[in-house]
Amino acid sequence: MTGPIVSPERPARGRICLLARRAALRVGGGVLVLFAAATLTFAALHLTPGDPVTAILGGPSADPTPETIAAARREYGLDRPLPVQYGLYIARLAQGNLGQSFSQHMPVLAVLRTQAPPTLELMLAALALAWILALASVLLTARRGPAGAVASVIETIGAGLPQFWLGILLLWALAFELRLFPPAGNAGPLSLVLPALSLAIPLGGFIAQVTRESFDLALDQPFILSARARGLGDRAVRLRHALRHALLPGISLSAWAIGALVGNAVPIETIFSRKGLGRELFLAVATHDMPLVTGIVLFIAVIYILAGLAADTLYVLVDPRMKAPRS
Repeated sequence: MTGPIVSPERPARGRICLLARRAALRVGGGVLVLFAAATLTFAALHLTPGDPVTAILGGPSADPTPETIAAARREYGLDRPLPVQYGLYIARLAQGNLGQSFSQHMPVLAVLRTQAPPTLELMLAALALAWILALASVLLTARRGPAGAVASVIETIGAGLPQFWLGILLLWALAFELRLFPPAGNAGPLSLVLPALSLAIPLGGFIAQVTRESFDLALDQPFILSARARGLGDRAVRLRHALRHALLPGISLSAWAIGALVGNAVPIETIFSRKGLGRELFLAVATHDMPLVTGIVLFIAVIYILAGLAADTLYVLVDPRMKAPRS
């Protein structure tokens, strides 16, 4: 007696439904993340010493009169009770209105449009370099005797390096001493190499560590033994079978890393004098520019949410086990 005939379209439909459910959960969680980020930013900026009116009126050197300060407070609603300020702040954000930058006297969205592309470029370059370094280390040295042990030690050391210290070291060695790369600015691909390496080497160490562990576990699985019994060579077994399973922890780590890379861009963009959100965030906090800080923090939160959605999608596409059950 034969079993029920299963349409070949059913696994595809099931996988699409699984993707849709995971995306819906991510979007719902993302709304909560944005609300929490906005609330924490509001609280932190009001607890930070300093007066935003100083930034509004041109900085400490402006020396405004008390009447001018009072007028600015009324204009921007800073004379109202804190709960009222918070309510108006959340209402404006819900309408997509990020307001005007106090220090730059232009819409926050305009600042994001000009400063976000260099940071996204740096972030994507660092993530790509990190994966290249991690995969090269794992594929070339995993289960290779002493070479694997040495590579594992190097990965551990690399993962523990502070990005800002590594950036200063690379700047001194490769820019000032050897003059191989420009020391600062955003002028062309060469100016991107040192900042991207500063972020990529520690991240590559983390990705390599988790990928190496899962790669070693995958090589001991029965399907690997079956592949070898069918006559597949070592390279084919590693690339076509073991690697697909070993990528999954690294994909999860990358979703977290994308959000962390934007935060780590603050010291790196400052060290290399690059345009970008990291440097703008540092300056905005220093000048107590609340709308700009809020806009950058929310932008980082959105990037983190989108990275989580992308990771979930890749998980379902890469992992052969995550299929809807057939009935």
